[in-house]
Amino acid sequence: MVALDIDGTLLHRDGTLPSDVRAAVGTVVAAGVPVVLATGRGWHATRPVYEALELPDGWAVCSNGAVTLRHRPTEVVRQVTFDPRPVIEQVVRHAPHALIAVEEVGVGYRMSSHFPEGDLSGELVVETVDELSARPATRVVIRDPQSTDEDFVALAESLGLHGVAYYIGYSAWLDIAPEGVNKAAALAEVCDQLGVAASQVLALGDGRNDIEMLTWAGRGVALGEAPPEVQAVADHVTDDFTAGGTVAELARWF
Repeated sequence: MVALDIDGTLLHRDGTLPSDVRAAVGTVVAAGVPVVLATGRGWHATRPVYEALELPDGWAVCSNGAVTLRHRPTEVVRQVTFDPRPVIEQVVRHAPHALIAVEEVGVGYRMSSHFPEGDLSGELVVETVDELSARPATRVVIRDPQSTDEDFVALAESLGLHGVAYYIGYSAWLDIAPEGVNKAAALAEVCDQLGVAASQVLALGDGRNDIEMLTWAGRGVALGEAPPEVQAVADHVTDDFTAGGTVAELARWF
C-alpha cells in the first residue's frame, strides 16, 4: 500500500497538482497497489484531490486520522470525536486573539471569525465560542496569522494539553484532535481491512502530523522541505517537492 500526505507531498503550496505527480501516482494505481490519501484535510477538501488523481474506489484517511472513509459511494467508516470545550477555553484564555475553527465532517467549518482567505474550505459559518464548544468535534483548528509556527510550539506547550493530540503546521496553525488519533492509527485499520502488513506500506509526508505515519510504515519517506524532527524519524529523505522528490520516490518502486 502507498500512503500519501496531500499538501506539500502531492500539491504545491498554492494547491496545484503537478502533472508529473499525477502521472507518478497513476503508475502505482496501474500496478494494482492501493493508494490511500492520509491528510489533515477534511473530506470536503480531500475529495477534489482524490478525483483529480483519478484514484479507483478505495480508502481515505482525513482530519489527521479522526475520519476514515471509503469512497464511491462515500461511507464514513470511523469517526472519532472529543469534547472541544476545555481546549477552546484554554485557547481563549492564553491566546485571546487566535482564530478558532471546529470541523464539520464532509461540510466545512464553524469558526470564531473569518480565517485568511484560502485557509479553510467548504461551508464556513461564524459562531460564538460557546456555540463552537457545544458539540463533540473531530478536530479543532487554532490559527494566528500574526504568529509563527515557533510561536505555536510555545503556545501548545503553555496550554498543557491533556487528553488530546495536537499537530503544529507551517504557518501558525495548530490542529487539535482526540487523544490517540493520528494518521498511523487510522492507516493501520485500513491495512487490516486490505490484508496488508505495515512492513508493506510506503508512506510519504512532509509535516509534523506525518511523524507517526512515517515511523509506523515499512518505508517512511520525508520530503526535503520537512522540518528536522520529521526528517529524523524517516527511513529516507527525498528531494524537495519542487525538485521532484515525490516523483523520484514513487519512480524508485513503480
